[in-house]
Amino acid sequence: MLLRIESRSAADTQRIGEILGRHLREGDVLGLSGDLGAGKTELVRGLARGLDIDPNVIYSPSFTLVAEHEGRIRLNHIDLFRLGEPVSSQEEEEIGLTDYLSPAGVTAVEWHRKLGSISVAWTLEADFAIASGDRRTLVFEGRGARAAAILGALEATWR
Repeated sequence: MLLRIESRSAADTQRIGEILGRHLREGDVLGLSGDLGAGKTELVRGLARGLDIDPNVIYSPSFTLVAEHEGRIRLNHIDLFRLGEPVSSQEEEEIGLTDYLSPAGVTAVEWHRKLGSISVAWTLEADFAIASGDRRTLVFEGRGARAAAILGALEATWR
């Protein structure tokens, strides 16, 4: 299933994330891709709010790679920007990546395409594109009944 959403601002992108966050459950994994400044971290701030986590504690974990945030469900926020492409098995082991991709909490992975051949059961993948100014186009893709339910709820709630 594909869902395309136009965001007019960072606040819109956060609202989209909040709606998603309200419908996520333990074990859901989101892959986020797009250019620098496209809104990936803004979406994660919204996810945090939807998971009952203060969105002000969310920042791009580019230098720490992984940030864990406790809420209704734990949010694991991973940013692979600084790692090579594809992520090497040594890098994967050093950050314990496979542990974060297990069913404990919700995991959002920025720059997820760097994982290359690492097998991940993505709940949703989202591609962010800068349209103009603060406008962004977000294209969500999911497979299976779980993804369809989440995207259906997002589509029904958005706007």
